[in-house]
Amino acid sequence: MLRRHKESASASDSTFYQLRADCAHNVPDTKFKIKIGKTLSVRKWHAAFTHHGSLHIASVLNRIQSGGVHPAIRGEVWEFLLGCFDPESTFDDRDHIRQARRIQYARWKEQCKHMDPHVGSGKIITAPIITEDGVPINDPLVLLEATAADQQPGSTTTTSNADESSSSSSSSANHRLTDKHTIEWKLTLHQIGLDVLRTDRSMLFYEKKENLSKLWDILAVYAWIDKEVGYCQGMSDLCSPMIVLLNDEADAFWCFERLMRRLRGNFRCTQQSVGVENQLQHLASIIQVLDPKLHDHLERLGGGDYLFAFRMFMVLFRRELSFGDSLYLWEMMWALEYDPDMFSTYEESGPATDRSAQGYKPRVKSTRQFGKYERANMKSATNGVDGPVPISVFLVASVLKENSQKLLQEARGLDDIIRILNNVNGNLDAKKACAGALKLHAKYLRKQMQGKKA
Repeated sequence: MLRRHKESASASDSTFYQLRADCAHNVPDTKFKIKIGKTLSVRKWHAAFTHHGSLHIASVLNRIQSGGVHPAIRGEVWEFLLGCFDPESTFDDRDHIRQARRIQYARWKEQCKHMDPHVGSGKIITAPIITEDGVPINDPLVLLEATAADQQPGSTTTTSNADESSSSSSSSANHRLTDKHTIEWKLTLHQIGLDVLRTDRSMLFYEKKENLSKLWDILAVYAWIDKEVGYCQGMSDLCSPMIVLLNDEADAFWCFERLMRRLRGNFRCTQQSVGVENQLQHLASIIQVLDPKLHDHLERLGGGDYLFAFRMFMVLFRRELSFGDSLYLWEMMWALEYDPDMFSTYEESGPATDRSAQGYKPRVKSTRQFGKYERANMKSATNGVDGPVPISVFLVASVLKENSQKLLQEARGLDDIIRILNNVNGNLDAKKACAGALKLHAKYLRKQMQGKKA
């Protein structure tokens, strides 16, 4: 999927993530540049593996933290950053794990296809197929033909053929459904379709309808297996990069699944609370400690709940950055937060990947194998019940601090706060934001220590 380009000091990720000509002027320019000596290059990446396949993760993290990842190897690197693979595993280990995961994904996809034949068909549902009571809707469905050569991006095709609309319902849906989970899953399928058609449509990549259907299939399968969260708006923005970076649909699914293990709490919403509430509360505490004047000003304007930062947390700055720059920010965040033991907390699919059953015991890790942000948390012993505060909270805090004077001088209401922060779009520098987040984190830890001593 990704073409291999020669490494160049002047190359940018725009070479890899091409835009439609009619959209180029509406998309922020990328700030990410491939820098020899700083960016993790193809050569440095391959050199980081031993003969048997173990990865020298410390050297990789240092490179990523200084200059990101060359787009040609992003998919491979992300599988390690997200905890899909143990850096101490061998080539053979990973082959077994990958094969077992592909088999598991195929099983789940087949289950979904049995419940609704649109899964894996190359079509995308954009209208409800059942009522909220589980009764099949036999009216013509609105579908996207993923293989139609004349289909325009963002448009839909209405199937008016009565036979096609009736065959769209699976055999198990020809009567009132009684399985609550199945009903809930079927009710999400059209919302997934609507979101897929709106996701990264400025990219040439999604002019290929098979890529759109791949994104829809992955999100549909994930909504089925994660019974607690299902599907929520924003997940398509998080999943899209995985489709772009990894050729195999199953591999892209597992990368997305690992990312959701970090972020699924963001999508747990009840009548009493929103999923990102903990992060919003952490953000309020950090600003109150580091910039009390700004915090008081935001409170006076009715923004003390910091809900204006909701979108930044939900989709990790995807809307504030170009596609390539958002990937650059993500990989820098993951490198800074990296914990080499995180893979051991993931239950694997099948005996072929059960290393504990084979007597495997992770070795004691050097602190150099942890990300810089994670090392600081370990040193200060700040991990709470839910673990350390995500670096994304300090990233948002750094954006607020960067715009502190503007907010103090110009903001006279919530609309002004949102307007000022919306102006961040296209102007956020990923590396500068991460550096600012680390500085705020260090300052916040010092303040905490001083408070304990006092």
